[in-house]
Amino acid sequence: MSARPTRRRAILGACGLALGGAAAFRALAEGRGLVARERAGLAFGTTVSLVAAGPDPEVLEAALSEGFAAMRSIEAAASLFRPDSALSRLNREGVLADPPEHLRVLVAHALALAGRTGGAFDPTVQPLWPVWSQAAARKERPGSEALAAALVRIGWRRVVCTAEAIRLEPGTELTLNALIQGYAADVVMAALRARGVADAFVDTGEFGAAGTHPDGAPWRLGIADPRGEGEIAAVIAPFTGFAATSGDYHMAFSPDFADHHIYDPATGRSPGGLASVTVTAPSGLVADGLSTACMVLGRERGAALVAGEPGCAVRFSEKA
Repeated sequence: MSARPTRRRAILGACGLALGGAAAFRALAEGRGLVARERAGLAFGTTVSLVAAGPDPEVLEAALSEGFAAMRSIEAAASLFRPDSALSRLNREGVLADPPEHLRVLVAHALALAGRTGGAFDPTVQPLWPVWSQAAARKERPGSEALAAALVRIGWRRVVCTAEAIRLEPGTELTLNALIQGYAADVVMAALRARGVADAFVDTGEFGAAGTHPDGAPWRLGIADPRGEGEIAAVIAPFTGFAATSGDYHMAFSPDFADHHIYDPATGRSPGGLASVTVTAPSGLVADGLSTACMVLGRERGAALVAGEPGCAVRFSEKA
């Protein structure tokens, strides 16, 4: 699965694919007797944005504020981009008492998915990130000895997660970057719903949509072409629920995309065969984890995994 970097622009935005900017967005909402509000910022090492429509602008502004507050809380719990996060402390110290709920939920889900995939999804692959990134900086591939030294530190059974504490065996490090953005989409959408927002689109690096576009049409989501920068390979329409994509192109260590930031925990190298995987699901957390697991498992085993998950669907893009 993926280590340090988060995935970004694996899916190209929504909002009808092209609204023409904030003014057009608001005009469409006003045509339905609604107001629309948007807010963008930085989180999880990337840009994020939220849009919402409804009758009361004060409610929308409060909902968007709560959505961003939720993302900050998740970052404080589980972001590797923050050295003061609970996850960063856990990786340094090997044990964390009274873990925050966001971290506990993410780790528990990661371990459960690792079990269901026979370890193809493994949150302990973080030791592979410096091996690959440092070798890439030297314009090399990691040697077998460097990979072997990292692999002995990897294994999801080296983690114990309870309500009271999370414990790692010595040398173990966790990454939750294959889950955190999808989970954030869930939490943010829940915050908007709690404020009564029925029409919303959230982009936390993965995507969620509820209700309809401000003009009353269904939301549409464009899936990026993994080999054509800025190009759309497919469109999901209508789009509601959540979607996540894993791909070999966000952080590639080789020009042919053979080496990238998604690792097979059994070998320490990148899986072959697939350029990207997009999963739609009732939950962003589920979609995010499944998309990464499918990259490692490959088309046949990945399709079988997703078929066993209620309400989920998968789209594969093969390597050229």
